[in-house]
Formats: sequence, C-alpha cells, structure tokens
Amino acid sequence: MTAAQFLRSDLRFIGELVPTGSRVLDLGCGSGDLLAYLRDERDCTVRGVELSAPDIATAIGRGISVVQDDLDRGLAGFADGSFDIVILSQTLQIVRNPALVLREMLRVGRRAVLSFPNFGNWRVRGYLAFRGRMPVSRSIPYSWYDTPNIHHTTLKDFRDFVSANGGVILRELPLAANSSGVGVHPVRFVPNLRAELAVAVVTRADDVAP
Repeated sequence: MTAAQFLRSDLRFIGELVPTGSRVLDLGCGSGDLLAYLRDERDCTVRGVELSAPDIATAIGRGISVVQDDLDRGLAGFADGSFDIVILSQTLQIVRNPALVLREMLRVGRRAVLSFPNFGNWRVRGYLAFRGRMPVSRSIPYSWYDTPNIHHTTLKDFRDFVSANGGVILRELPLAANSSGVGVHPVRFVPNLRAELAVAVVTRADDVAP
C-alpha cells in the first residue's frame, strides 16, 4: 500500500496544495502520515514538530525527522524562510496562542497551509440554538468538558485573524463531509454556513505584489 492510502481525506487536499519537491515543515505532525505521503509521493524534503513522545517514535520509525516541542513556545529552532511550506492541520484551535503560531509559520515558511473546523457550520449553529447544548458533530467530536478546542473560529473570523497578523489568504478551500460520511468534498455556496472544515493557504502581506 502507498502512503496515500493511509492518509485522512482532508489531508489529501492539503497534500495536493504542496508543490512537488517542496521543503515542508508539519507542525503537530502526529505519527507522520502526511509527511510520509509528501516524501514518498511528492518528493518533498520533510520535517515535523510534535509534542507526543509515542507519535514521535512512530514518525522516526518511518524515517521522518521530528523535533519534540510545544508550538506555543514558537519556532526559535528554525531560521527565517527555511521552508517552502509550513503546515498546521486541525491544530490552530487547540494551541494557547494562535497568533504567535501563525506569525511563526509565516516567518519560517514562504507559505502556510492551515486547516481548522468551522464553528460557523449550520449544524453547529442549529445544535446550540435548538437543543440549548454545546454542539457535538463529525468535525467537532468532543463534549464541552473534554474538548481540546480552546479557540473556536469560523471562516469569517479566520479571515480577520489572518489579516490582523500580517497575512493574506491566497486560497481558501471550504470542505464538508460526503453524504456517505466517508471523505470530504469542496463547498462553493455560502461556505461559512455549509463548510464543516476549511483549508487555507496563507502568505505574508508584504510578499504579495501591490
């Protein structure tokens, strides 16, 4: 089996946004599924940052270079512009200082690729409005008391967040689960209401030609 066959469906969308041969840093890389795919299928030079020791051991066992670190401390171990792509997959909402993390991504990489659950989704809104309870869904599968998500955002909020931290969104890819419940597909109509998950490609505002 290829690395792609083990890849979570939303990570495939992220992988397709990474140009062949890129230098890639994956923040919160877990056991290295995405990095293994990018290395084996897209000829990328890959590195990861992860906090979990068991995940690091698994990634290293796959031949992936991984540094153990807390993203909320920044990325002081990496030089400015040392990567083409820096990835943060479904992790922005669980860090304590998302603004620092985004700024550091844009410092060490030419492009940042981020994915996050969209708390503006109609199911989330309806769950709270009609049930009077904090929502639990496929994209937010935790009860309020054990969720790792400490910063809830919507697509609209994310756009403002990027702008406030010196970034520009080059591409936005809203996604929703397929009707079968397996895999995801792009959403084009009223994405802030219909998307369950979003992927965005971001660069520094001063890197965009006027």
